[in-house]
Amino acid sequence: MTLNWNPITSAAEVESIRERSLTVPCLILKHSTTCNISAIAKYRLDTDWDFEPDVLEPYYLDLLHFRPVSAYIAETFVVYHESPQVLLLVDGECVYDASHLDIRVEELKEALAGVAK
Repeated sequence: MTLNWNPITSAAEVESIRERSLTVPCLILKHSTTCNISAIAKYRLDTDWDFEPDVLEPYYLDLLHFRPVSAYIAETFVVYHESPQVLLLVDGECVYDASHLDIRVEELKEALAGVAK
């Protein structure tokens, strides 16, 4: 399945994603385009992604170009900033976050199963 990342470029878009997560779970990937570990984490998601669009929507933040947005995400969802990092949003809240090589599709599936309605 092809993974089509939705880019994040502003705090307003983060709020839209938060709203969207009331309907469908959303994933935010905070990615550093100059970090090898970040590249590995993104590659794992790109190659292993098998979520249907109505199960999990993927969003991507290039944190080198949008550092203030990255800080806004950390503050809004009360998570410690890391890079790379994923945040799983359900019902407007961050229910799971992971960083570095802990970023894996299987972990996301487990986290989603833990919050299934």
